[in-house]
Amino acid sequence: MLKTGFKALLAQANAVIETVSVQDFPYLQDEPDVVVVDVREATERETDGTIPGSIHASRGLLEFHADPECPAHLPELDSSKRIVLFCGTGGRSTLAAKTLQDMGFSDVFSLAGGFAAWKAANKKEG
Repeated sequence: MLKTGFKALLAQANAVIETVSVQDFPYLQDEPDVVVVDVREATERETDGTIPGSIHASRGLLEFHADPECPAHLPELDSSKRIVLFCGTGGRSTLAAKTLQDMGFSDVFSLAGGFAAWKAANKKEG
């Protein structure tokens, strides 16, 4: 039996990570100090699309991309910036935000409902 399962990890992350609603997201998205990060796998991004202007740092490599001392560091992942992460529906991005917070990032958010919620909110009326 696991010591801590995914539900407990997610509950711990939800207790300390703020979410941004898809309604409020457009107000943050264009701010110069905001970095939007897609933590989904590359195949999801290729198949389903992504939020324009976002960078890609899959959850599996996030710690490497976030650490300035790592050769795989992405300079856009700057701990002085406001970071908004998203995944498919919000679970992975919340866990990823908690990871960044544990690494020393202080201004980290998860997009509520993830890419699915963003896509639904941004459907063109026909």
